[in-house]
Amino acid sequence: MDKTINSVKIFKILLIVYLCIFIVAGVFAAIFGVSLDINFRGGTRISYSYTGDIKNDDVADVAKGVLDAKFTVSQNKSLAGDTKTVTINLVGKKSLPAETQENLTTALTEKFPDNKIELYDSNSVSPSVAGAFFVKSLVAVLLTAVLVVVYIGIRFRKIGGVSAAITALCALVLDLLITFAVCIIFRLQIDSNYIAVVLTILGYSLNDTIVVYDRVRENKKLYPALTVRDNMNMSIRGVLTRNVVTSVTTILAVITIIVVAEIYGLTSLRTFAIPMAFGLLSGCMTSLFVAEPIWILWREHKDKKAVSK
Repeated sequence: MDKTINSVKIFKILLIVYLCIFIVAGVFAAIFGVSLDINFRGGTRISYSYTGDIKNDDVADVAKGVLDAKFTVSQNKSLAGDTKTVTINLVGKKSLPAETQENLTTALTEKFPDNKIELYDSNSVSPSVAGAFFVKSLVAVLLTAVLVVVYIGIRFRKIGGVSAAITALCALVLDLLITFAVCIIFRLQIDSNYIAVVLTILGYSLNDTIVVYDRVRENKKLYPALTVRDNMNMSIRGVLTRNVVTSVTTILAVITIIVVAEIYGLTSLRTFAIPMAFGLLSGCMTSLFVAEPIWILWREHKDKKAVSK
């Protein structure tokens, strides 16, 4: 019997780590706030193409003299490096008057005469449309989570389907909270990329959890005398290498994307890859040392109640 892994002990340590991360994220949120894309809260996005080098602070100084709304400035460029854009995001503006936009363009071209600034793209999203988009995104995530949890409950009913489903959901919630906390700490904008990250993490994390539960079910047949805790610890040990190698391989690929995004200043890739990397790492840990230890405590409590009766 392999008792080299104490999943419950590791679970307690992980909870402290997660709590520290959430506290840091809470402090950052209180100081800097949460950056939401205009698709989620409404606003106007204006992008300008340019050549050479331009600092965000210089663009912000020019925009302050023209705009009367809160805004942020970001830059992006293509992988080939032939197109550079600077984007001004105005929060809560239903639309920017044409005259104001023309004044902004004129002010930028006068400030940076050697950078060949030209209007690249402009679009507006009303708060009502943004709210509807947010609700639809949230429904998509919740529906996916519910369907998968129901699937786990049915598939693993022989080892306590309800407990397996709910504990898997607990691990998922932690994974999603970690991706959100990472966005706050790294001051990344919450945009449509974040929804893609959430749905991807749902798949990866649940897949790893299912692998462990599948091994528990097999070991229950092979070693019926094992206690719930010993069975789970043996099962985790059996799939540990497989889960870690799979997760590390995927994380390395995502890190490559992060490196490329940092080198070329690809903001859209950063908002996808950074929370994805941390979400994958969290998914690997929670699938082994969060869902399963909670399942152990749940089953042991249920068994004690059954014996007392």
